[in-house]
Amino acid sequence: MTEFEIIRRYFTGRGTRRADVVVGIGDDGAVVQVPSDSDLVTVVDTLVAGVHFPPETHPADIAYKALAVNLSDMAAMGATPAWATLAVSLPQADEAWLEAFAQGFFQLAERYGVQLIGGDTTRGPLTITVQVQGTVPTGGAVRRAGARPGDLVYVTGNLGDAGLALQAWRQQRPLPHPHGDDLVARLHRPTPRCEEGAALRGLATAMIDISDGLTADLAHLLEASGVGATLDVEAIPLSASFRACAGDEGLTQEQRLRLALTAGDDYELCFTAPAAQRHRVEQVFARFASGCHVVGAIEERPGLRLKQGDGSLLRLSGGYDHFNTVPQGDGA
Repeated sequence: MTEFEIIRRYFTGRGTRRADVVVGIGDDGAVVQVPSDSDLVTVVDTLVAGVHFPPETHPADIAYKALAVNLSDMAAMGATPAWATLAVSLPQADEAWLEAFAQGFFQLAERYGVQLIGGDTTRGPLTITVQVQGTVPTGGAVRRAGARPGDLVYVTGNLGDAGLALQAWRQQRPLPHPHGDDLVARLHRPTPRCEEGAALRGLATAMIDISDGLTADLAHLLEASGVGATLDVEAIPLSASFRACAGDEGLTQEQRLRLALTAGDDYELCFTAPAAQRHRVEQVFARFASGCHVVGAIEERPGLRLKQGDGSLLRLSGGYDHFNTVPQGDGA
């Protein structure tokens, strides 16, 4: 197949068709209509085989995650995703691989009403780049800057599931069934919290998605806001599947916390909101299965402190950094 046959067969005319797309795939550029009362939000992520996903990962899972991590960034801005572009570098034109990849991509795109409007294909090492654009009411984007002393720190969902699955893959050990299957699914098919992010507009004072680990990503939020925080490590939410697999693996409490706090690939939201708005936050999340949990508080004193149940501080470092982490075949 030629490059253009790949585009026509697997990507043109598939998935969601939006009325606000004037020109989509097939021209030198896409043209979309942005509502006059909205700001445009743009995010982009690149996934590389052997860095962001095991090379043997099913192509549908690769495509799903490539889009999901971008949707997670949109969620962290409180934005509604609308359009996507896709650039794929492939070692070879494998028809079965491409069809599975396309199915995984459009499955998630349709769920969130996102239309693929352009992109590129080329020969080379397996690399996937997705850009997503969306909208937020004018002035309504939730940024990393904005947390204030006295705000509570929240996270959605559970942390550490993907990190434990990734650790098992590195060590070439299968996780026990059935809980291990849940963790592997969380690694390959994270759930973007787009609805939750949009619901937090005007309520969250600052927000970020957890891709590199809670401690690393929260540190970015604190730096942008010019504040510090203390986390209660006993309050970090862990799933039943994580607890079961961690028990089977014989992980210590510190090892479990390290995974939950630093492993990354969670793609949950970390946000701050005034303590006086706690009831309102709980009301908002009553309609979401993900739930949210208070894990700490914002303080004027700079830095991030991890408080244990006995009041002592836990010393942890970590969080994925592409240029300051020993390569181990993973990344977030």
